[in-house]
Amino acid sequence: MTGSNKYKVIILGSGPSGLTAAIYTARANLNPLVIQGQLPGGQLTTTTEIENFPGFEDGIFGAELMEKMTKQAQRFGAELLMKYVTKVDFSKKPFKIYCEQEEFQADAVIISTGATPRMLGLDEEKSLLGFGLSTCATCDGAFFNNQEIVVVGGGDSACEEAIFLTRFGKRVRLIHRRDELRASKIMADRVKANPKIEIIWNSGITKLLSDKTNSLYGAIIKNLKTNEETTIECAAVFYAIGHKPNTDLFHDILELDENGYLITEPEGTKTNVAGIFACGDVQDHKYRQAITAAGSGCMAAIECARYLEENE
Repeated sequence: MTGSNKYKVIILGSGPSGLTAAIYTARANLNPLVIQGQLPGGQLTTTTEIENFPGFEDGIFGAELMEKMTKQAQRFGAELLMKYVTKVDFSKKPFKIYCEQEEFQADAVIISTGATPRMLGLDEEKSLLGFGLSTCATCDGAFFNNQEIVVVGGGDSACEEAIFLTRFGKRVRLIHRRDELRASKIMADRVKANPKIEIIWNSGITKLLSDKTNSLYGAIIKNLKTNEETTIECAAVFYAIGHKPNTDLFHDILELDENGYLITEPEGTKTNVAGIFACGDVQDHKYRQAITAAGSGCMAAIECARYLEENE
C-alpha cells in the first residue's frame, strides 16, 4: 500500500447522504475519499424529475441533482473513486477498506451504501423505472393526479402507500399475492374501508406494458389460483414489497437489526464501533427520502469531525 491510500475519512457510497457527508468533511479540511460504489449517485440517478428537494422550484432530474452534489463535493476537495468495496476490516485502527486487491486506510469511516428496493424480476422493470414504475409513493405520487394507479404488496408499507396515493389517483388498485393482507389490523381495516382502493387478491403482475415512448400504460395481472390473466390500464405501478439494505459487507462486523439495517445511536449516526458512522437509507428504514438522507449525511460528517478532533 502506498502512502497516498491513507485518509482521515473514507465515505462508502455516493448518494445524497454520502455526498452531503463529503461536502461537510471536505469543508472541514478532512480531505475525504468517496468510494462511489456500483451505482455512482445512488438510487436518485434512476429517478426522473424530483419536485420535493428544497431549492429547486421547478424540479430537477435525479441524475442532474447528483451531478451538482458531486461537483460541489469536489469543489471543496473531496476525492471520488469510481470503484466498489469488496471487503472491510474494522477490527483495529487505522480501518482497512479493500477494492479487490487495493487497500485503503482511514482514521474514520462514514457508511452511506443505501438500500435497494426489492423488485419482481420482470424484464420491463429496468427500462420503466422512473417512467411509470416507482418504488416511492411520497416521491412520485403527485405526478399521477386523477389517474389509475397500482400498488404491489400486502404489508404495512403497501397499505400506507395505497392510502397516500388516494390523494392523487382516480383509483388505486392494491395487488396482493395472498387472500389476506400481511399488514397490521388497523392498516388493513383502513385500506378495506377506503372507497378509492380496490384490492385484487391472490394475484401478481406478470408483465408491465409500455407504449412507443417507453411510458407505462398498463399491466398483465395473473390470478395465482386460477392462472387467469387480465390486462388492466394504469398510469403508474408502485412496488411496496420492501427494501434490502446494502449491508452484506458488514455482517458480523457491525450491529444490524433484524432486517439488516445498520443500528446507530438514537438521534445520531454512531455505530457500535467507535470511528464508524452510518447515514442515509442504510440505517433509515422509515423515511427513505433524499432530503432526510442528506440531513443524516450532514450529521455523520459533524459527528465524524468531532470524533477525529477528540482522538487526534
